[in-house]
Amino acid sequence: MSAVFPTVREVLALDPVRHGAPRVVAGDDGLDRPVRWVHVAEVPDIATLLGGGELVLTTGIGLPADDAGLRAFIGDLADVGVSGLVVELGRRYLSGVPRVMAAAADRRGLPLVELRRATPFVRITEAVHALIVDAQLTELRATEEIHQRFNDLSVEGADTAEVIRQAAELSGCPVVLENLSRQVLGYDPAGESAELLLDGWEQHSRRIRPAGRTAYDLDSGWLVTTVGARGQDWGRLLLRWPASGDVPSAQAGEPTAGPPTRLTILIERAASTLALGRLIRRDAEGLERQIHRTLLTALLDHSRPVDEVGLRAKALGVVLDRRHLVGVMVRHRADDAAGEVGPEGAQARLRDLAEAVGQAVREAKLTALTSAVDDHSVGALLALPDPAAEDRALSAFASALHRVRLDAGTGRASTAGVDPARGAGPAAVIVAAGSGVGSLREARRSLVEARQIAEAARRDRRDLPIFRLPHVGLAGLLHLLRDEPRLQTFVERELGTLLEYDARHPREQLLDTLRAYLEQGRNKSAAAAAAHLSRPAFYERLARIARILDVDLDSVEAALSLHVALLALEAVRAP
Repeated sequence: MSAVFPTVREVLALDPVRHGAPRVVAGDDGLDRPVRWVHVAEVPDIATLLGGGELVLTTGIGLPADDAGLRAFIGDLADVGVSGLVVELGRRYLSGVPRVMAAAADRRGLPLVELRRATPFVRITEAVHALIVDAQLTELRATEEIHQRFNDLSVEGADTAEVIRQAAELSGCPVVLENLSRQVLGYDPAGESAELLLDGWEQHSRRIRPAGRTAYDLDSGWLVTTVGARGQDWGRLLLRWPASGDVPSAQAGEPTAGPPTRLTILIERAASTLALGRLIRRDAEGLERQIHRTLLTALLDHSRPVDEVGLRAKALGVVLDRRHLVGVMVRHRADDAAGEVGPEGAQARLRDLAEAVGQAVREAKLTALTSAVDDHSVGALLALPDPAAEDRALSAFASALHRVRLDAGTGRASTAGVDPARGAGPAAVIVAAGSGVGSLREARRSLVEARQIAEAARRDRRDLPIFRLPHVGLAGLLHLLRDEPRLQTFVERELGTLLEYDARHPREQLLDTLRAYLEQGRNKSAAAAAAHLSRPAFYERLARIARILDVDLDSVEAALSLHVALLALEAVRAP
């Protein structure tokens, strides 16, 4: 029965009832039964007119005179589920109710109360009914607020975390959203311990088996509703009531105890808001992938505490604590996809790559957070049992990714607007891995290192299954140091005057001429051909560069310094 109704104990505390000097003579254990209504009766067969939950008031003048009749009267009231019986003394019973009546009420757990002073019943009914109406109006206002709040969330396109937060705030109870595999997609502990709430969640959740799409599981204290739309369920939303976990049990003869009606409305509205949001974003990432991205991004930009990232990852089924962690980045060699296939094609290609990485992780039987982390790269944080498993796990992942992308090369790669010859072959992407670390607090270093290695490896012509730090050479080292002020000062000292000249003469771009000369090993003829210039024109440009920089371009030491400065400039300019 809904908690909007007062209990028998609360009714006895009202002033009009206290005026009658009430005394409980039987059924003390039933004083917390809710009172749905107050009914005055002076006939013995009143039970046939009741529906349960009523507090019956009587003077006893119409009750049976024999013991058997009194037992039958009490039994009928208990069978119909009344909340209690209040008898005013003085008209039928002078000093107290008959012992047989008290004994029968005690056996059935029915609260039996004597009023030892005359009390107008109308004042009692007015007071109780006013209490019930006020409570129902409060419940109605709360329900209206729930509808308005979730309507606003739907219109605003609120994300999953915000919907869950609002549900917890409105209810004051912990709320958990899980998928069909009992993995946590989101939660709000409502001020309680998140660790205690999520500890052993999957096993705990599988024991919560309410009947129906929305129902209250009395044994566990969780109110549960199914989340889904158009016949496709994809999760459950759970609200723990009461928050303390001390779930009241149902009294004999009354409906199963449960949360207020407004909480049922709240959880159903929250679930429908989540389902609607899912439909609206049906072409975007799944909720699991969104959370993976949130957690990886949080590690990279310090947007969330590391302990929270570990806790949320564990709730999602990815244990990161006490694991050997390796950051991995997978990206295409070229960044010009948007220019070739448009923004939508570039996003489709990145999404396909993210799905391929996720599938490769599953096929290699690894545990990892995986998601696109920027416009070009897909990141993965592998969680391994020990450092000895690192090389074997990376090789398994690279091999699985190779197979997955080859299998997709004749199908999905072409549907994304990508040339299968370029977009599906293993040489079209770079797999880079950072150094393994022993704690989640160090995971950012491994992820950042993997990203830097992937960027530096784009200029490497080798087709390696996995790029590590030793593979990227000087270009990789400079990329790792690109934020170092001393490196930037070196670039400006070596190339600053030439960069200023090119800025004033945009048609000449002498920097490209210098690059061609150095990349061709200072072979002027080969460099002229690579730059698509005649040899006289190329030689003239080299002479101009030498004058601008005031260097001897035939000097091995000067050429080496300029070449390093060019590589450093590319590293500094890289996104």
